[in-house]
Amino acid sequence: MILAAIDIGSNAARLLITEVIEQANEKPFFNKLNLFRVPLRLGFDVFETRYISPVKITMLLDTMLGFKHLMNAYKVESVKACATSAMRDAINSREVLEQVLNQTGINIEIISGDMEANLVYENHVAENMDKENSYMYIDVGGGSTELSFFTNGILIFKNSFNIGTIRLLKKMVTDAHWDEMKNTIKAITGGQKKVVAIGSGGNINKVFSLSKKKDGKPLPFELLRDYYKELEAFPLQERIIRYNLREDRADVIVPALSIYINAMRWAGAEEIYVPKIGLADGLVKNLWNQLKAKN
Repeated sequence: MILAAIDIGSNAARLLITEVIEQANEKPFFNKLNLFRVPLRLGFDVFETRYISPVKITMLLDTMLGFKHLMNAYKVESVKACATSAMRDAINSREVLEQVLNQTGINIEIISGDMEANLVYENHVAENMDKENSYMYIDVGGGSTELSFFTNGILIFKNSFNIGTIRLLKKMVTDAHWDEMKNTIKAITGGQKKVVAIGSGGNINKVFSLSKKKDGKPLPFELLRDYYKELEAFPLQERIIRYNLREDRADVIVPALSIYINAMRWAGAEEIYVPKIGLADGLVKNLWNQLKAKN
């Protein structure tokens, strides 16, 4: 069965197309066929004005029409589409999503931060790792950061914080926001087994790619801090050229690293695994479970 997930984030929209292969008496295999990303950057409008502008609405409609044609080409049988922080904050989000539904037939659900954290956790990476450790999922987006904490085989905490890369660029994250995250992390990880981080999001994936580490190997905390200092030292245009980055990645990668570094430091995590999973992957698995439950 071929399924699709659409993630409308604050920085980009993503379409993930996945073939689910059922295996006798085994867990299904999720084979990623393709991932498409469009840098809509809705958060640059919404976090300042609380509105999605006509220009961004047109971009969103064009993107969804493109996604519809791609899904038709891949013969997608079912799709789940969600929008996160920027859409949560936009006053006109409902009208915008009605336009999308009317013009493309794609029904986009605005999900809560708590649900976003739950969907990232749906990838169940920690269950396949060493039970001697605790694990903290850190999913950094343009508008928010989702944290989940897993120990002794149990998910004991998940929450969303309004600390994201675009909000940081717009200087909309206060000391109170940071203090809330810090106090929460220290409270949930204190007295637990050694904490290992699991990172998701385009920025940590890019840093992992730059590191030339082999898949499955973690990034040390000190290496993340070195990359932060190194990348921050260069002006935006030089960063783009030197590291071969898109502009919409080059401006957010530094604030993203600051979030990962702070979260890891407060949890006492010395390394972070980057399994190349994200909200779209969790959406596909969630959709598959819903379809199986119906049948």
